[in-house]
Amino acid sequence: MQIPGFAYHRVPVADGVSLNAAVGGSGTPVVLLHGFPQTHLMWRRVAADLAADHTVICPDLRGYGDSDKPAEDGPDTYSKRTMGADVAALARALGHERFALAGHDRGALVAFRTGLDHPDAVTHLAMLDVVPTLDMWDVLHGASAAVAFHLYLMAQPPGLPERMIAAESDAFFGHFLDVWTRDPDAIGPDVRAEYLRASAAAVPSIVADYRASAGIDIDHDRADLAAGTTFPMPVTVVQQDWGAALGYDAAALWRAWAPDLDHRLTTAGHFMAEEAPAEITGALRSLLAR
Repeated sequence: MQIPGFAYHRVPVADGVSLNAAVGGSGTPVVLLHGFPQTHLMWRRVAADLAADHTVICPDLRGYGDSDKPAEDGPDTYSKRTMGADVAALARALGHERFALAGHDRGALVAFRTGLDHPDAVTHLAMLDVVPTLDMWDVLHGASAAVAFHLYLMAQPPGLPERMIAAESDAFFGHFLDVWTRDPDAIGPDVRAEYLRASAAAVPSIVADYRASAGIDIDHDRADLAAGTTFPMPVTVVQQDWGAALGYDAAALWRAWAPDLDHRLTTAGHFMAEEAPAEITGALRSLLAR
């Protein structure tokens, strides 16, 4: 499936790794990164709106969709630092040294790292429905952590999680599409089928992405936290009220990283770019005007 009106490219971004990217519109560039268990198609409604006055770039992340899926040969293969370098390389290859960046879920964690590692390239930064990796692990306690059981499953050493998920991939990935949405009609049968197809074909790389967030990504974030590194660009965060559900101050967690922060809560479900595209487009347009 494709985003109507967008051109598709395979863009080399690292040795042996090319990303599938949909590009549409014209104007200042905006890169949109998808979440789990999705592909770039999750941005189809937001991207079409933004393309009226921006060049919009929607890639499949390394390891997802129709992008390359290198075998995990160490913790760096799917670190957010590596995946963020992919994003910066993609934008440069398409002629953009500087770009605005928005990510959802896993894509938000990649956007987080891209903003820290490439502050001269990222002009504006938006992250949807995550907390920073360090905080993600810290706020999960006791029985409430059951909501994030997949984080613990995919943090295990290579072998078991891949076999378990591959054995019932549609049931596993479909579970999240069902329980994380408040509007079942937001993801139609054709898009759902595409997400399930793409995820079933990417089990090892998806697990490797999550495994990195229980290891090397923590190391990178701790180093930046110790160094006092923060985002120099304007930042917008949109998320469900997980702070109320799990007992923490989400805005305060983000403010430690983002001095210029617009923190917003939404009543939409996790897949907010599909459930509430006008709301998310509005938040991104407000960010781009800052």
